[in-house]
Amino acid sequence: MRNYRSSTGPFQERPFFKSEEIESLCQAELKQFGLLPEHPAPIRIERFVEKRFGITPLYEELPSGVLGFTRFNENGVEAIVVSRSLAEEDTKSSERRISTTLAHEAGHGLLHAHLFAVGAQPERLFGEEFDPKVPRILCRDPDNSTRYDGRWWEYQANQTIGALLLPKILVEKALDSTILEASGLFAVPRLNASKREKAVELIAHTFNVNPAVARIRLDQLFPHSESAQLPL
Repeated sequence: MRNYRSSTGPFQERPFFKSEEIESLCQAELKQFGLLPEHPAPIRIERFVEKRFGITPLYEELPSGVLGFTRFNENGVEAIVVSRSLAEEDTKSSERRISTTLAHEAGHGLLHAHLFAVGAQPERLFGEEFDPKVPRILCRDPDNSTRYDGRWWEYQANQTIGALLLPKILVEKALDSTILEASGLFAVPRLNASKREKAVELIAHTFNVNPAVARIRLDQLFPHSESAQLPL
C-alpha cells in the first residue's frame, strides 16, 4: 500500500491498494481470527467485526438510502452501525445485504482507519444527516461494487466485500473442476461463459450472498475478457 497526496476528495492523503494487496490482507485477517473456513462456507462477518475491531455492530434507524456507517476516533473504529430496517425485513435477501454492508464497513476499518488520526478528520464525507464533527463514512449501496463515481474510499471498501465474504481460495474450491477449466500452459483456472450463471447460483448459495454480489465477484476473479481468450 502507498499513500499519495490528494488534491480531490475529503482526505489529504489517498492510499493506493493493488487488488492483490486487498485480497491478501483480507485473507490474512480472516485467518488470524480463525474465521477462514477450510472448506467453502459462509463467512461469519459479524463475528469478524466483533473480534477484529472489538465492537458489536449496532442496528439503528438511519436516513432513507443509508444502509450503514462506520464511526472512527483517533484509535480506529469506534462503531459500525447498520440500518435497522434491513434487519426488520427479515428476508434472505436482507440478511445477505446486512452481511454485505458489514463487509463494506469492515473494509473502511481495515483500509482507512489511519486517515482519521487526530486533526485529519474530513468533514465533507458526512452530508447533512449527521453531526459533521463526528468522523464517519456512510454506506449507501454496497451491492453495486463495480460502480465508480470518484469516491475512491467507497470503491476500495467495496473491493473488500468480495475479498472478505468470498475469499478467492474458497471460491476456486467451490467451483473446482466441474465448472472451472484449466487454461493454457500453466493450467490457469478459467470460467467458461456458458457456465457463468451456474457458477453465480452456486457461489450465492454456498457463501449465502445475493446473486448480484456473487456475479460481481466472479467478474473480478474471472473477467469475461479472459473467458473469451484462446488458451496458449
